[in-house]
Amino acid sequence: MPFRKISRDIKIAAMRLYDDNVLPKGAILDYLGFSSRTFDRVHALWVAAGEVVRRTNGIRGRPRRLHFSDLDYLKRLIKHRPDWFLDELQYMLQTNRFIAAHFTTIHRELVRAGISSKKIKKVASERNEQLRADFIGRMAQYSPEQLGFLDEVSKDERTSFRARGRSRKGTRAIQKGVFVRGRRFSAEGLLTIDGMVSNTVVEGSMVRAMYLEYLEFSVVRCSISTCFFFLKGLYVYRFHCALPFQGR
Repeated sequence: MPFRKISRDIKIAAMRLYDDNVLPKGAILDYLGFSSRTFDRVHALWVAAGEVVRRTNGIRGRPRRLHFSDLDYLKRLIKHRPDWFLDELQYMLQTNRFIAAHFTTIHRELVRAGISSKKIKKVASERNEQLRADFIGRMAQYSPEQLGFLDEVSKDERTSFRARGRSRKGTRAIQKGVFVRGRRFSAEGLLTIDGMVSNTVVEGSMVRAMYLEYLEFSVVRCSISTCFFFLKGLYVYRFHCALPFQGR
């Protein structure tokens, strides 16, 4: 007989008909469509507890091995060090919380808590938040038109080789590539609010003399009294000049 849900009222009526000897068991099964096994199970519960539906605590399935306090402990561990491996978290639970849980259980609980695996953003431990705030406050007095960003990039014969590829499982992804550096070029560009306004390309590496020449004759051409240029995002240089930007 396929599964079907039998209402509580029908089960109670069947039990009362049987207990009061109104109808025999066979007639009740024929009229109500019960199976004999279902009737016996409901009757046993009726005799033992006076109820035809088994009461539960509302939680279905196997009880969880990790309590919410254990999960909070895991989240605090991850907040302190995001690079913990699952087996390391498993060891910490067993050592400090005396809980033996499989690492797949730990993974599922972390997923339920909204914690996912992602690439770590590395932040310098030497960072000084007060100095950063002072720098932001000092730079806030300048308009976007007064800021420029300088960066350098180099290219040789090996630059275009891709590091990742695809192949069948169990086989290496092999592709022939150039191992000799060949001719190398260095490019420098100035990015402002108007886009790239100054750039240069030299063969080989850009040495100090070339860089200063590029700054003097290509970059330092602005119509304002003071300009700030961020070189590779690390240093700030100030120039006093009177000529407009090249191309403006």
